[in-house]
Amino acid sequence: MARDYNVSCEVSGYYAMWTRPDTGDCPVSYPAPTFSAAKGIFESILWGPAIDITPTCVEICRPVKYQNYITNYGGPLRKAEAVSMDNNYQLMATVLVDVCYKFYAKVAPVRMGREFLPDSAIKWDKMTTSPGHAYKAIFERRLKRGQCFSIPFLGWKEFVPQYVGPLRDSTKAYKDLSITIPSMLNKVFPNGFESDVNFVFTQDIHIKNGVLIYPERKEGNNA
Repeated sequence: MARDYNVSCEVSGYYAMWTRPDTGDCPVSYPAPTFSAAKGIFESILWGPAIDITPTCVEICRPVKYQNYITNYGGPLRKAEAVSMDNNYQLMATVLVDVCYKFYAKVAPVRMGREFLPDSAIKWDKMTTSPGHAYKAIFERRLKRGQCFSIPFLGWKEFVPQYVGPLRDSTKAYKDLSITIPSMLNKVFPNGFESDVNFVFTQDIHIKNGVLIYPERKEGNNA
């Protein structure tokens, strides 16, 4: 069985929005990044369909602070009339401010959806006896150089980070933060590369002493 390798990174920024799907037209952020958002952070540095990135935990390094945020929305979810007339509408949200996170994940060769992998990914997978080790080495090199596959963002694409890089000794988990999130979005594509959308939620997520440990999801389990 292929060995898992550990990777980590630190991200900070002025704003973050980890959207709670149940908050509707005026979205509100979760107090911490979701599993899928953490996965997206790692994939923005280095992405490859032959590698499975599984976030394990996140350290929240600053107090949770909310702020009202208003922006003009011009995306595809507008009414057809608004799109045809090129009219925007004001979107009101409740976002996080002054955030800093330390993300941790494990990487291994992808186990689900291998039949959908492109030829280039299969070729890359066969070029090394340890794809997880290769990913870790390339990821850490790119992180130090400031290189990325796509621009990392903190939930919404306009919320770009101030800092993306290796873990810093000057930041620590905010020990005074201990809360329970009754229900939290876990995954959007739980069945691997090019699978159908399937929203998976997890109940009773605990943030203890500033650390959120993402629960491991067993195959065939939607909890």
